[in-house]
Amino acid sequence: MTTRLDALKRHSLVVADTGDLDAIRRYQPQDATTNPSLLLKAFDLPGYQALIDEELAAVKAEGGDLQAQVERAVDRLAVAKGSEIAKRVPGRVSTEVAARLSFDREASFRKAHELTELYGKRGIGRDRILIKLASTWEGIRAAERLEREGINCNLTLLLSEAQAQACFDAGVFLISPFVGRVTDWYKKETGKEYAPDEDPGVQFVRSVCERAGRGGFDTVVMGASFRTTAQVLALAGCHRLTISPALLEELAAEKGEVEKQVEFPPAEERPVPLTEPEFRWGHNQDAMANDKLAEGIRRFAEDQAQLERRIAQRLG
Repeated sequence: MTTRLDALKRHSLVVADTGDLDAIRRYQPQDATTNPSLLLKAFDLPGYQALIDEELAAVKAEGGDLQAQVERAVDRLAVAKGSEIAKRVPGRVSTEVAARLSFDREASFRKAHELTELYGKRGIGRDRILIKLASTWEGIRAAERLEREGINCNLTLLLSEAQAQACFDAGVFLISPFVGRVTDWYKKETGKEYAPDEDPGVQFVRSVCERAGRGGFDTVVMGASFRTTAQVLALAGCHRLTISPALLEELAAEKGEVEKQVEFPPAEERPVPLTEPEFRWGHNQDAMANDKLAEGIRRFAEDQAQLERRIAQRLG
């Protein structure tokens, strides 16, 4: 009998939510996605020390003050790691723009180009990468401009219907609506445990898929931030699912079939694009989305700052 992981792959493209090359080799995902938190974890793994030393030596040789070196080192390490991952997946690697730029569209746009150019120097073309941006109004506008220039984007920390609609309007390549963080908020607020079909995070991603289908949008919907395999399996049929190594291991160890749970309905009339005030008001009205977006940006920024401190110590 087939494993749950193999059965799931018949309905959704599986993406590894990790920078662990061993896990990527083991579970053979289509794509892989990284963020500053995952890069920080990799900073302590023995298998990455040679790569880190090589990139930091190159940064030091380029000169400049310590802060400038640190900023370059973060980008170089992210791209070096992403390039190694790209050798092991047939699809794309997502690389994140620093969270502290989440409300600066011009800086996000420039950083996306810098990352794309670094990948190009390593022989990794635009068709193999996704630039990962927070789903703020500014991030979405930067992504809209990047998409017009042929740089595809992954809009993350997506937690509200307003964010999803604005991303569809902007024509972004891929969005990552979160499951676990949505459910975390509701469990804390209500004290309830949820069955998969009643899970607020699962219901949210299903509603995003329905919105994508009814609007006839080409944007790829990739469920993200899973806490359990039950949440993963409840979204079988979503275009893509990005899954941590721990949950991939559980799915690979369990035998059984997987039934499709998500259908994209046929296209109807496309809605009028949201204006900025409509977006901000719609997002504001969702207390969960407000809380978790702000928290997510802060946490990614904290991990980025910690990574920069570690790099500064190594450079010093």
